[in-house]
Amino acid sequence: MAVPTTYDRPVAPARAPAPARRRRRRPTAWIFAGPAAVLFALFFAYPLGASLLQSFTTEDAGATHWVGLDQYRRMIHDPAFLESLFNTGIILVVQVPVMIGLALVLAVLLNQSWLRFRGTWRAVYFLPAVTTLVAYAVVFQVLLKTDGGLVNQILGAVGIGQVDWLNSPTWARVSLIASLTWRWTGYNAVILLAGLQSIGKEQYEAAAIDGSGTLSTYTRVILPQLRPVVLFCVITSTIGTLQLFDENYVLTRGGPDDATLTPVVYLYKAGFQQLDFGYAAAIAWVVVALIAAVSALQYVAFGRERRQ
Repeated sequence: MAVPTTYDRPVAPARAPAPARRRRRRPTAWIFAGPAAVLFALFFAYPLGASLLQSFTTEDAGATHWVGLDQYRRMIHDPAFLESLFNTGIILVVQVPVMIGLALVLAVLLNQSWLRFRGTWRAVYFLPAVTTLVAYAVVFQVLLKTDGGLVNQILGAVGIGQVDWLNSPTWARVSLIASLTWRWTGYNAVILLAGLQSIGKEQYEAAAIDGSGTLSTYTRVILPQLRPVVLFCVITSTIGTLQLFDENYVLTRGGPDDATLTPVVYLYKAGFQQLDFGYAAAIAWVVVALIAAVSALQYVAFGRERRQ
């Protein structure tokens, strides 16, 4: 009789994981995720849903009434809300491109090997981004005072004369744009600098061998590779502009003549000064829709890679 060898023995199939073991893992996961899920539901999901429902209601004599889309129709005929959109559009069209352009130039300078104390300079330009919003707005309010402000003192010393920075509609917009540019240029420059440092030196060398100058190297070789980083800076800056509140509220309270009024400042006035919370909730959701729409348009226009 032949003795079976190990080669003749059937190989047992691999055992599947026990279902009970898989089921035992799920309660453990929920134990760790549960507190975060509860906090998310209480402090984000519920307020979000409640504000959406509130935007379809109004209060009259302490009673809540369902009005459907009346709050949204009201915005179409509200001159103050339309003015806030116009002001935001001006800031978006002027301030964001200027700031991103300055940040790109600053990032290129901070990336140069010949620059001494590069770490110190990067920290200095990034410091405004970590300054408290209200604190730096108050500083600009003091600097731009018509009587006794440091900026007007300097202008008077050089013979230019005083400028009514915060009480003139045009100059109030200029002051707001200048303060935003001062605070966020260094922040975006550091992000763009990180993108520049991810580009290898061999690409600069290859461009130099091909006879490309410094300007053409950056415009034709480096800048296309920074496309995703630039897009990120543009989208985040756009979102920040559409949510603008602290700077213009501290500097001008949205004035003069609503020249620096933005949707979020108007939302605050409607909700906490006029106690019209239904209308304020509707404004908030319109701001959310604007952010989503503008960000999507920017991504479609600039975010997709060029087809080969």
